[in-house]
Amino acid sequence: MCAPSRTLPVGVVEAVRPIGGESPGIVGNAGLHEPCHDDASIDLTFEEAFDGLYARAYGVAFQLIGSRPEAEDIAQETLARAYVRWRQVCDYAGPWAVRVAGNLSIASWRRSGRDARFLAGGDRTTTSAAAPTADRVDLHRALSRLSKRQREVVVLRYLGDLAEADVARVLGCSVGSVKQHSSRGLAALRATGLGVS
Repeated sequence: MCAPSRTLPVGVVEAVRPIGGESPGIVGNAGLHEPCHDDASIDLTFEEAFDGLYARAYGVAFQLIGSRPEAEDIAQETLARAYVRWRQVCDYAGPWAVRVAGNLSIASWRRSGRDARFLAGGDRTTTSAAAPTADRVDLHRALSRLSKRQREVVVLRYLGDLAEADVARVLGCSVGSVKQHSSRGLAALRATGLGVS
């Protein structure tokens, strides 16, 4: 696997730092975290977090998609979005990156129509990483039957390997709510016959 590029498109950098050096204003706090870093250190803290965030985003994307190039694209898109929103997400960047990578992976899977192609009799014996496997199709089918919140909790908690407190923080709910959605989501996955322990 080639190393991820740390160079972001000019448009991304301009979105974070408008001409004149003024930071983008937010009217009121609107429930967002206070900026955790000043303008001088924002690039440095993002640079320090880059490798860990990339690894987490790539790991979740690869588990859901199964294609290394597509997982790399999703991880890069996740990091570009993190950079643009760094002031708001720096305090919980890891869980946020896992959530975004999971959402992008699921959206990519749906857009590509892999499930339908596989069920229509596509080559099931191929060993290509980009080809859907029966297990991956079953996983996506089972995840699609969960409510949105249950799916988010299951992806963050078990595919993203996040603690309940981190999941609660990134979703903006209580730890008890995470436990409840996790329990119900896993029960629903077990009912589908997916090998969930």
